[in-house]
Amino acid sequence: MKNKRDRKLAIKKSVNLARYSNFKIGGRARYFFEARNESDIKKAVEWARQNKQKYFILAGGTNVLIGDEGFYGLVIKNNIKTLKRNNLRVYAGAGIAMKNLLNFTIKNKLSGLEWAGGLPGTFGGAIRGNAGAFGGEIKDSIESVEYFDTKNLKSCTLNKKQCAFGYRSSFFKVKKGDAIILGATLKLDKGNAEKIKKATFEKIEYRELKQPLNYPNLGSIFKNVDVKKVPKAFISKFKGKIKIDPIPVMPTAVIISEAGLKGLKIGSAEVSEKHSNFIINKRNAKASDVKKIINKIKSVIYKKYKIRLEEEIQILQK
Repeated sequence: MKNKRDRKLAIKKSVNLARYSNFKIGGRARYFFEARNESDIKKAVEWARQNKQKYFILAGGTNVLIGDEGFYGLVIKNNIKTLKRNNLRVYAGAGIAMKNLLNFTIKNKLSGLEWAGGLPGTFGGAIRGNAGAFGGEIKDSIESVEYFDTKNLKSCTLNKKQCAFGYRSSFFKVKKGDAIILGATLKLDKGNAEKIKKATFEKIEYRELKQPLNYPNLGSIFKNVDVKKVPKAFISKFKGKIKIDPIPVMPTAVIISEAGLKGLKIGSAEVSEKHSNFIINKRNAKASDVKKIINKIKSVIYKKYKIRLEEEIQILQK
Protein backbone atom coordinates (compact mmCIF):
# COMPACT_ATOMS: atom_id res chain seq x y z
CA MET A 1 0.00 0.00 0.00
CA LYS A 2 2.44 2.67 -1.13
CA ASN A 3 1.83 6.43 -1.15
CA LYS A 4 -1.80 6.15 -0.11
CA ARG A 5 -3.02 9.09 1.93
CA ASP A 6 -4.74 9.53 5.24
CA ARG A 7 -7.87 11.56 4.38
CA LYS A 8 -7.42 14.07 7.20
CA LEU A 9 -3.69 14.64 7.22
CA ALA A 10 -2.58 13.53 3.77
CA ILE A 11 -0.13 11.15 5.38
CA LYS A 12 1.78 9.15 2.80
CA LYS A 13 2.98 5.60 3.26
CA SER A 14 6.31 4.01 2.33
CA VAL A 15 8.07 7.16 1.10
CA ASN A 16 11.64 7.01 -0.20
CA LEU A 17 13.61 9.36 2.06
CA ALA A 18 16.67 9.47 -0.21
CA ARG A 19 14.83 11.98 -2.40
CA TYR A 20 14.62 14.34 0.60
CA SER A 21 18.29 13.97 1.48
CA ASN A 22 21.09 16.14 0.13
CA PHE A 23 23.20 12.96 0.38
CA LYS A 24 20.74 10.98 -1.81
CA ILE A 25 20.97 8.16 0.73
CA GLY A 26 18.30 6.55 2.86
CA GLY A 27 15.56 3.95 3.06
CA ARG A 28 11.80 4.45 3.30
CA ALA A 29 9.67 6.11 5.93
CA ARG A 30 6.71 4.01 7.07
CA TYR A 31 4.69 7.25 7.17
CA PHE A 32 5.47 10.72 5.81
CA PHE A 33 3.73 14.07 6.24
CA GLU A 34 4.53 17.60 5.08
CA ALA A 35 3.55 20.26 7.64
CA ARG A 36 2.90 23.79 6.39
CA ASN A 37 1.85 25.47 9.64
CA GLU A 38 1.60 25.03 13.40
CA SER A 39 -1.79 23.32 13.13
CA ASP A 40 -0.27 20.68 10.83
CA ILE A 41 2.55 20.07 13.31
CA LYS A 42 0.10 19.62 16.17
CA LYS A 43 -2.14 17.25 14.21
CA ALA A 44 0.83 15.18 13.06
CA VAL A 45 2.20 14.79 16.60
CA GLU A 46 -1.26 13.84 17.86
CA TRP A 47 -1.67 11.33 15.03
CA ALA A 48 1.68 9.73 15.87
CA ARG A 49 0.68 9.36 19.49
CA GLN A 50 -2.76 7.98 18.72
CA ASN A 51 -1.26 5.45 16.32
CA LYS A 52 1.66 4.62 18.63
CA GLN A 53 4.26 5.75 16.11
CA LYS A 54 7.53 7.47 16.90
CA TYR A 55 8.19 10.57 14.81
CA PHE A 56 11.13 12.48 13.39
CA ILE A 57 11.27 16.12 12.24
CA LEU A 58 13.03 16.47 8.88
CA ALA A 59 14.26 19.88 7.77
CA GLY A 60 16.32 20.38 4.60
CA GLY A 61 18.00 16.98 4.69
CA THR A 62 21.46 18.56 4.55
CA ASN A 63 22.68 17.53 7.98
CA VAL A 64 21.12 14.11 8.63
CA LEU A 65 22.34 10.69 7.53
CA ILE A 66 19.27 8.54 6.93
CA GLY A 67 19.79 4.84 7.54
CA ASP A 68 19.46 2.28 4.75
CA GLU A 69 16.60 0.64 6.66
CA GLY A 70 14.64 3.89 6.70
CA PHE A 71 12.46 5.01 9.59
CA TYR A 72 9.77 2.84 11.17
CA GLY A 73 7.51 5.70 12.17
CA LEU A 74 6.25 9.10 10.97
CA VAL A 75 8.62 11.55 9.32
CA ILE A 76 7.27 15.09 9.59
CA LYS A 77 8.77 17.36 6.93
CA ASN A 78 8.78 20.91 8.28
CA ASN A 79 7.65 23.09 5.38
CA ILE A 80 6.57 26.21 7.29
CA LYS A 81 7.70 28.94 4.90
CA THR A 82 6.35 32.17 6.37
CA LEU A 83 8.55 35.15 5.51
CA LYS A 84 7.73 38.73 6.49
CA ARG A 85 9.49 41.94 7.42
CA ASN A 86 8.78 44.61 10.03
CA ASN A 87 11.38 47.35 9.64
CA LEU A 88 14.70 45.78 10.72
CA ARG A 89 13.08 42.58 11.95
CA VAL A 90 12.33 39.53 9.82
CA TYR A 91 10.13 36.62 10.86
CA ALA A 92 10.95 33.45 8.96
CA GLY A 93 9.34 30.03 9.15
CA ALA A 94 11.50 27.04 10.02
CA GLY A 95 11.04 25.50 6.58
CA ILE A 96 12.33 28.44 4.55
CA ALA A 97 15.51 27.59 2.65
CA MET A 98 18.51 29.60 3.82
CA LYS A 99 19.23 30.69 0.26
CA ASN A 100 15.71 32.13 -0.01
CA LEU A 101 16.06 33.90 3.33
CA LEU A 102 19.35 35.43 2.18
CA ASN A 103 17.81 36.59 -1.10
CA PHE A 104 15.03 38.23 0.92
CA THR A 105 17.53 40.10 3.11
CA ILE A 106 19.43 41.31 0.05
CA LYS A 107 16.24 42.53 -1.61
CA ASN A 108 15.21 44.34 1.57
CA LYS A 109 18.68 45.82 2.21
CA LEU A 110 19.10 44.05 5.54
CA SER A 111 22.59 43.15 6.76
CA GLY A 112 23.72 40.54 9.27
CA LEU A 113 23.51 37.20 7.50
CA GLU A 114 26.19 37.66 4.86
CA TRP A 115 28.35 35.02 6.58
CA ALA A 116 25.68 32.42 5.68
CA GLY A 117 26.19 32.77 1.93
CA GLY A 118 26.01 29.25 0.45
CA LEU A 119 24.82 27.69 3.71
CA PRO A 120 22.60 24.74 2.75
CA GLY A 121 19.42 23.59 4.44
CA THR A 122 16.62 25.43 6.16
CA PHE A 123 16.38 28.23 8.68
CA GLY A 124 15.00 25.87 11.32
CA GLY A 125 17.91 23.50 10.86
CA ALA A 126 20.35 26.41 11.15
CA ILE A 127 18.75 27.45 14.45
CA ARG A 128 18.73 23.93 15.85
CA GLY A 129 22.46 23.47 15.25
CA ASN A 130 23.41 27.14 15.69
CA ALA A 131 24.96 27.05 12.23
CA GLY A 132 28.02 29.18 11.73
CA ALA A 133 30.77 30.05 9.28
CA PHE A 134 33.34 32.77 8.65
CA GLY A 135 33.15 33.89 12.29
CA GLY A 136 29.38 34.34 12.31
CA GLU A 137 26.60 32.24 13.83
CA ILE A 138 22.84 32.22 13.45
CA LYS A 139 22.45 33.16 17.12
CA ASP A 140 24.07 36.53 16.40
CA SER A 141 20.89 37.76 14.71
CA ILE A 142 18.22 35.80 16.60
CA GLU A 143 15.86 37.84 18.76
CA SER A 144 13.36 35.09 19.61
CA VAL A 145 12.34 31.60 18.48
CA GLU A 146 8.84 30.17 18.37
CA TYR A 147 8.50 26.43 18.87
CA PHE A 148 5.88 23.75 19.40
CA ASP A 149 6.05 22.01 22.77
CA THR A 150 5.05 18.42 22.03
CA LYS A 151 4.49 17.58 25.70
CA ASN A 152 1.93 20.33 26.29
CA LEU A 153 0.77 20.54 22.65
CA LYS A 154 1.11 24.31 22.44
CA SER A 155 3.41 26.91 20.92
CA CYS A 156 5.96 28.76 23.06
CA THR A 157 8.48 31.53 22.51
CA LEU A 158 12.04 31.78 23.81
CA ASN A 159 14.33 34.81 23.72
CA LYS A 160 17.93 34.40 22.58
CA LYS A 161 19.29 33.71 26.05
CA GLN A 162 16.65 31.06 26.72
CA CYS A 163 17.62 29.29 23.49
CA ALA A 164 20.89 28.28 25.20
CA PHE A 165 22.93 28.55 22.02
CA GLY A 166 26.33 26.90 22.16
CA TYR A 167 28.91 25.71 19.67
CA ARG A 168 26.76 24.01 17.01
CA SER A 169 24.09 23.42 19.63
CA SER A 170 20.94 24.89 21.17
CA PHE A 171 18.01 24.19 23.48
CA PHE A 172 16.21 22.63 20.49
CA LYS A 173 19.01 20.20 19.68
CA VAL A 174 19.18 19.06 23.29
CA LYS A 175 15.40 18.63 23.50
CA LYS A 176 15.32 16.77 20.18
CA GLY A 177 11.74 16.10 19.06
CA ASP A 178 10.17 17.60 22.20
CA ALA A 179 10.63 21.15 20.86
CA ILE A 180 9.78 21.62 17.18
CA ILE A 181 10.94 24.94 15.77
CA LEU A 182 8.13 26.83 14.01
CA GLY A 183 9.97 30.03 13.12
CA ALA A 184 12.05 32.85 14.52
CA THR A 185 12.47 36.61 14.53
CA LEU A 186 15.78 38.02 13.33
CA LYS A 187 16.98 41.53 14.21
CA LEU A 188 19.14 42.79 11.37
CA ASP A 189 20.82 46.05 10.37
CA LYS A 190 20.06 48.47 7.57
CA GLY A 191 22.56 48.12 4.75
CA ASN A 192 23.36 48.62 1.09
CA ALA A 193 21.88 45.95 -1.20
CA GLU A 194 24.93 45.75 -3.48
CA LYS A 195 27.38 45.49 -0.58
CA ILE A 196 25.25 42.84 1.13
CA LYS A 197 24.97 40.89 -2.12
CA LYS A 198 28.72 41.14 -2.78
CA ALA A 199 29.64 39.93 0.72
CA THR A 200 27.10 37.09 0.53
CA PHE A 201 28.26 35.90 -2.88
CA GLU A 202 31.89 35.98 -1.78
CA LYS A 203 31.01 33.31 0.77
CA ILE A 204 29.16 31.28 -1.86
CA GLU A 205 32.15 31.43 -4.19
CA TYR A 206 34.51 30.39 -1.39
CA ARG A 207 32.36 27.33 -0.64
CA GLU A 208 32.27 26.40 -4.32
CA LEU A 209 36.05 26.66 -4.47
CA LYS A 210 36.84 24.77 -1.26
CA GLN A 211 34.03 22.23 -0.91
CA PRO A 212 33.08 19.19 -3.07
CA LEU A 213 29.65 20.53 -3.97
CA ASN A 214 29.55 18.60 -7.26
CA TYR A 215 28.83 15.41 -5.27
CA PRO A 216 25.97 14.64 -2.88
CA ASN A 217 27.18 15.38 0.66
CA LEU A 218 26.09 16.39 4.16
CA GLY A 219 28.54 19.22 4.64
CA SER A 220 30.97 18.95 7.54
CA ILE A 221 30.65 15.53 9.16
CA PHE A 222 32.42 16.49 12.39
CA LYS A 223 32.50 19.62 14.51
CA ASN A 224 35.76 21.53 14.54
CA VAL A 225 37.75 20.83 17.71
CA ASP A 226 38.03 23.29 20.57
CA VAL A 227 41.76 24.02 20.90
CA LYS A 228 41.47 23.26 24.63
CA LYS A 229 40.88 19.62 23.66
CA VAL A 230 43.82 19.41 21.24
CA PRO A 231 47.21 18.08 22.46
CA LYS A 232 49.81 20.87 22.71
CA ALA A 233 52.19 19.11 20.34
CA PHE A 234 49.56 19.07 17.62
CA ILE A 235 48.71 22.73 18.22
CA SER A 236 52.39 23.68 17.96
CA LYS A 237 52.74 21.84 14.66
CA PHE A 238 49.64 23.40 13.12
CA LYS A 239 49.40 26.70 14.99
CA GLY A 240 48.83 28.61 11.76
CA LYS A 241 45.72 26.53 11.03
CA ILE A 242 43.77 27.56 14.15
CA LYS A 243 40.72 29.66 13.33
CA ILE A 244 37.97 31.47 15.19
CA ASP A 245 34.62 29.69 14.68
CA PRO A 246 33.67 31.79 16.79
CA ILE A 247 35.80 30.16 19.52
CA PRO A 248 39.40 29.14 18.76
CA VAL A 249 39.23 25.76 17.03
CA MET A 250 41.45 23.38 15.12
CA PRO A 251 39.69 22.60 11.82
CA THR A 252 38.81 18.91 11.76
CA ALA A 253 39.70 18.83 8.07
CA VAL A 254 43.32 19.58 9.03
CA ILE A 255 43.36 16.75 11.57
CA ILE A 256 41.83 14.22 9.16
CA SER A 257 44.18 15.24 6.37
CA GLU A 258 47.25 14.98 8.63
CA ALA A 259 46.14 11.47 9.59
CA GLY A 260 46.32 10.47 5.92
CA LEU A 261 42.61 9.75 5.59
CA LYS A 262 41.85 11.84 2.51
CA GLY A 263 40.42 9.64 -0.20
CA LEU A 264 39.45 6.83 2.20
CA LYS A 265 36.77 4.76 0.42
CA ILE A 266 34.24 2.23 1.56
CA GLY A 267 31.79 1.19 -1.12
CA SER A 268 30.81 4.32 -3.03
CA ALA A 269 31.35 6.62 -0.06
CA GLU A 270 34.62 8.53 0.07
CA VAL A 271 36.43 11.10 2.21
CA SER A 272 36.72 14.08 -0.13
CA GLU A 273 40.16 14.92 -1.51
CA LYS A 274 38.99 18.54 -1.76
CA HIS A 275 37.78 18.90 1.84
CA SER A 276 38.53 16.05 4.20
CA ASN A 277 35.70 16.83 6.64
CA PHE A 278 33.26 15.98 3.84
CA ILE A 279 32.21 12.47 2.90
CA ILE A 280 30.84 12.31 -0.62
CA ASN A 281 28.49 9.93 -2.37
CA LYS A 282 30.38 9.02 -5.55
CA ARG A 283 27.64 6.86 -6.99
CA ASN A 284 25.13 4.84 -4.98
CA ALA A 285 26.67 4.85 -1.52
CA LYS A 286 24.93 3.19 1.40
CA ALA A 287 24.44 4.74 4.83
CA SER A 288 26.29 1.72 6.22
CA ASP A 289 29.34 2.68 4.12
CA VAL A 290 29.26 6.22 5.50
CA LYS A 291 28.92 4.98 9.10
CA LYS A 292 31.94 2.73 8.64
CA ILE A 293 34.00 5.66 7.38
CA ILE A 294 32.86 7.84 10.29
CA ASN A 295 33.83 5.15 12.80
CA LYS A 296 37.15 4.55 11.06
CA ILE A 297 38.03 8.26 11.15
CA LYS A 298 37.10 8.58 14.83
CA SER A 299 39.15 5.51 15.72
CA VAL A 300 42.26 6.57 13.80
CA ILE A 301 42.17 10.16 15.09
CA TYR A 302 41.85 9.03 18.69
CA LYS A 303 44.66 6.49 18.38
CA LYS A 304 46.99 8.99 16.71
CA TYR A 305 46.21 12.20 18.57
CA LYS A 306 43.94 11.32 21.53
CA ILE A 307 41.32 13.66 20.05
CA ARG A 308 37.69 12.59 20.25
CA LEU A 309 35.82 13.81 17.20
CA GLU A 310 32.15 14.66 17.60
CA GLU A 311 29.67 14.39 14.75
CA GLU A 312 28.03 17.59 13.54
CA ILE A 313 25.53 15.60 11.51
CA GLN A 314 22.57 13.69 12.92
CA ILE A 315 22.15 9.97 12.20
CA LEU A 316 18.57 8.76 11.77
CA GLN A 317 18.08 5.14 12.77
CA LYS A 318 15.02 3.02 12.11
